[in-house]
Amino acid sequence: MSRYFVSLLLATSLLPTCQARSLFTFERMQLTKEYVQSLPAEDAKLFAFANTFEAAANKSRCRYFPGDGKWPSDKGWAKLAKQLTSTDTLIQTTPQASVCYPGANQNDAKCQQLTASWSDSNTHVSDPTEILSPIYTGLTCQPPSIYNSGNCTLGGYPSYVINVKNVLDIQVAINFARNDGVRLVVKNTGHDFSGKSTGAGALSIWTHNLKDIQYFDSYVDESGYRGPAFKAGAGVQTSELYKAANDHGVVVVGGEGQTVGIMGGYIQGGGHSPLSSIYGMAADHVLGVEMVAPTGEFLTLNSTSNTDLFYAVRGGGGSTFGVVTSVTVKAFKDMPVSAASWSLDSTKVGGKDRFWLAVRAWVDRFNDNADNGIYNYFQIMANGTGLTFNMESYFAPNKTTTDVNNLVRPYLNKLTSLNIPFSPKITSYKGFYPAWQSEFPLEPSSDVQTAVGSRLFPRSNFASEIGRNLTFGVLKDAVEAGGSLIAFNLAPTLARGGNPDNAVNPAWRTAVLHAIVGCRWDVKASAADIMSVRRALTNTTLEKWRGVTPGSGAYVNEADRLEPNWQSSFWGDKYAKLLGIKQNWDPKDVLWAVNAVGSEGWVVESVDGLPNENGRLCRQTEKKATHKDPCPTSSYQKFAPPSMERYHSNPYVDHVCRPGAHSRQNLSSRVKTACGV
Repeated sequence: MSRYFVSLLLATSLLPTCQARSLFTFERMQLTKEYVQSLPAEDAKLFAFANTFEAAANKSRCRYFPGDGKWPSDKGWAKLAKQLTSTDTLIQTTPQASVCYPGANQNDAKCQQLTASWSDSNTHVSDPTEILSPIYTGLTCQPPSIYNSGNCTLGGYPSYVINVKNVLDIQVAINFARNDGVRLVVKNTGHDFSGKSTGAGALSIWTHNLKDIQYFDSYVDESGYRGPAFKAGAGVQTSELYKAANDHGVVVVGGEGQTVGIMGGYIQGGGHSPLSSIYGMAADHVLGVEMVAPTGEFLTLNSTSNTDLFYAVRGGGGSTFGVVTSVTVKAFKDMPVSAASWSLDSTKVGGKDRFWLAVRAWVDRFNDNADNGIYNYFQIMANGTGLTFNMESYFAPNKTTTDVNNLVRPYLNKLTSLNIPFSPKITSYKGFYPAWQSEFPLEPSSDVQTAVGSRLFPRSNFASEIGRNLTFGVLKDAVEAGGSLIAFNLAPTLARGGNPDNAVNPAWRTAVLHAIVGCRWDVKASAADIMSVRRALTNTTLEKWRGVTPGSGAYVNEADRLEPNWQSSFWGDKYAKLLGIKQNWDPKDVLWAVNAVGSEGWVVESVDGLPNENGRLCRQTEKKATHKDPCPTSSYQKFAPPSMERYHSNPYVDHVCRPGAHSRQNLSSRVKTACGV
């Protein structure tokens, strides 16, 4: 009996009209219950769909780990390999940097080549196990000139990877992991800032090579939408989908980064876009999703089918509700773009005080920029003995160079009054794709000595002088404490997204600033010193940001792994609904990721005392519980955070709110330790 079902629906590269959802060829290859039932009893138990057999993991405190008596034997892994599309689909992990250390793989020439390309995000995206925030692997196998661990071990890398070729591979992986008590992780490109795409002792589902793209000139959807649309496989990246859209004279709402997997954690996590100030969030324009659920079932999600999951996967977070195989999204008519860029250096504008006056003047422009559909991406950081403010791109869709000049002129006038030279470079483009290619260069992977956190700052913070002053103050404090600021000025309101009902963090809908701060430690720092920096980032720098943004939140894909009260920060009042959906579809926690919906019951027991994936995944020994916000009324007055019922289940973070913690005087006295060892 065949182990898979082949759908009779046809898929083509271009269909003028679509009235019934079609599947890609790789989605028509599916595992069937009939085939599983035909296997010998022992094998049928391994690969059964949910509810047929009790999962072994339910009887163990931890997911089974290499060396455990119940860890799958070589014979067990061979059985898994046999049920996959081909015997080479299952990969036993070998870290790339093993070529740099003593052992069978050592190769000095390859090590030099790898080291030279290590900061290139493509080096990590195209590998089955590498991630772009390597600190969460435990740094057990990096090129020695970057971080010398002495030898190469797996650390937080998964033990095995399935290089997914079709739906069947995903179903087999999920059923095997669930029934055999093995930890399961999902990697597409590995961009998540908290290391969700890896895990020690795990079986990893790698969806990166699901690259099919299909364009519909006139798509007819169950929701009533009629217009252009794309269906794209989970592995399709920003650059690939943008090029396909350009070829058809349209645009899609996608990421800023070139290598981001649009249909993976980006859409599922509610990612932002250079088009967000016109069209809202990418998740707002999802028409349908194909997905393998934690039960092993292959499902179609849309406005009429599996509506609970359809709600959840549009912003509720990746690696949580299932493994997405493809997503169908709206497309829009292409548009011209104008963009500006500039740089200010404190050593060239008359010192740091004058530099900060220039930055403060830019804060005055945030709401106007957002109201005019602008997406601007800028950085403020130390540069030798000075500071730099780099406007990477003042990205203005549907604007002419004259429009951009007029929008920037108030800022120019202010700098002129301060005797600060200002000469922005303004460029016009005929379409979105060439503008995006030029304005947003390839971003590097993170280094091995940096942690980041973020916050969404609402429009109300910039509506008054006191609000702008307070907000500017905490941003400035972060940089002066040694942090690097990366920020996006945008406005993905509900109205701009078409008033969708999805799981996107409600804090995005009032935000006009998404700010990220990165803090560093010495590469040779001890675990205690690293945690000192990390706790200061969480409890001081980011606590100040939370203090001026009560009721707001943070973007889950680009957040502090130690974010306190993360349920509220990442999903606000939507968390309870999402938790119910998670518990309904995945009561056995087959899919788990740090700070994901429903993750409170488990923790990675790190072997080095640091928050990473280098350790067993085990059940929490303490019962999860809600607690009152320990912060009293803040001296920030109208910016004071209200008392809330919140979860708190992070073993690495103290309660960040203490009496007086939000007072300006108290925060100022603590800021010097925010980002330094």
